[in-house]
Amino acid sequence: MSAADGGRPRVVTGHGTVEGRWEAGGTAVFRGIPYAAPPVGARGFAPPEPPARWDGVRDAGAFGATAPKVPYPPTFAALLPDPEIPGEDCLNLNVWTPDPAPGAGLPVMVWIHGGAHTRGSSAVPVYDGAAFARDGVVLVSVNFRLGVLGYGLFPDAPANRGLLDQIAALEWVRDNIAAFGGDPARVTLFGESAGAISIGALLGAPRAAGLFARAVLQSGAPEATPHEKVRAMVRRMASLLKVPATATAFAAAGTPALLAAQAVVLRRSSPVLGGPAFGLVTDPDTLPADPPTAAVASDVPLLLGWTAQEHRLWLAPTGGMRLLDRLGPSAVSLARLRSGKDRAAVRALRAAHPGLGAADLAGQLLTDRILRDPLRLLAGAPRRAPSHLYEFRWSSGVPGLGACHALELGFVFDTLGVPESSWLAGPDAPQALADEMHAAWVAFAVSGDPGWEPWDGSGPPKAFGGPERAERGVADGSRGMSATRPGPP
Repeated sequence: MSAADGGRPRVVTGHGTVEGRWEAGGTAVFRGIPYAAPPVGARGFAPPEPPARWDGVRDAGAFGATAPKVPYPPTFAALLPDPEIPGEDCLNLNVWTPDPAPGAGLPVMVWIHGGAHTRGSSAVPVYDGAAFARDGVVLVSVNFRLGVLGYGLFPDAPANRGLLDQIAALEWVRDNIAAFGGDPARVTLFGESAGAISIGALLGAPRAAGLFARAVLQSGAPEATPHEKVRAMVRRMASLLKVPATATAFAAAGTPALLAAQAVVLRRSSPVLGGPAFGLVTDPDTLPADPPTAAVASDVPLLLGWTAQEHRLWLAPTGGMRLLDRLGPSAVSLARLRSGKDRAAVRALRAAHPGLGAADLAGQLLTDRILRDPLRLLAGAPRRAPSHLYEFRWSSGVPGLGACHALELGFVFDTLGVPESSWLAGPDAPQALADEMHAAWVAFAVSGDPGWEPWDGSGPPKAFGGPERAERGVADGSRGMSATRPGPP
């Protein structure tokens, strides 16, 4: 059924019929489709199970429930939209398609959101898939379990449940996406931050083999969190809950109590400075190989990159930039030791960016170690498939943020017109840059070629935004964010 017919689009899936909505440009949108059963009760810490079949027509006009999570602190909530939609059926996905008909054979992109494995959802307005559908791509976005429910380590539950959820969603795509006009043999995964880390794991997860053909890792490198870091989070939560550190005891405590305890333990976790954290771990059943090694061995073409000043999202809103600048050389020395860099690396960074203050030097050293260096190694490794490398250099209009972590998302999705995009990008973000970046992602999904040569291990990556913008961001934001930064509208 087409938009011209006047009715709503319907698609028959393996579990029943869903009815979506026609939206701008003739895009058919289906939201909140379950790909697995609700993870409640005995299923809360179990592997995902297939959803129950339904009779009749299931309405797919609204986003489904988001996974249980702890809200961002107010400082970050003013920059990072993160809707919360109540409900138990949180293992759901959304589909934007220009042609919801079997046989269309369109390329498919599957979005895995970020949020440090503890926050985020597919309902973030910046992740709207309309522009991809407009350009001939079927866009799928996915919800999955987060925090202790998705990644806590227990003796009586499987590891990496959030990853298992993502694999279940990809199996749903394999089995159902043709009915929405997509080609299950032309699936490209893309994700940012923890979403990119998840994709790095999926490159080496045995159950994910053959479920996707290409992958995009934005500001996140393949990694495994040390088991002890995750166990420390679980032990601290168990102490607060006054229960044993088992999945059975945690399930009995109830989700509200789990989230309250998780909010407390998350205060000691930092993407830049480390500390206990939830994350993917090596595991004989779900992730047997170390993700960086497995990613090098994979034969999946890759698009990899970062923003020029990743650290500023984590440091500027909290006053961390001002503090590190006051510490001066001490901050740089501590960052060098924590990152494992030598003094030559500091001299090279100063030479490349002569205007860099102590906070930016420290931030670059730390984010090089956890993010850029491993992505460079992966892109330059002798793989059986090409790797394309990029750097996003445009500076936010929000004082102090520069070319920070997550800033590129509104450009990739071509959603600068969405009000929430301005929370991070500020006013007057350049549409021409969104046109360029979004087109590159579409081209990679269609042909495997984003428009520039694969990286050979030397030379600069493809630049989005131009070096002059990144340099302006260094100069403008060295003192941190303005204390009068308004919250979201």
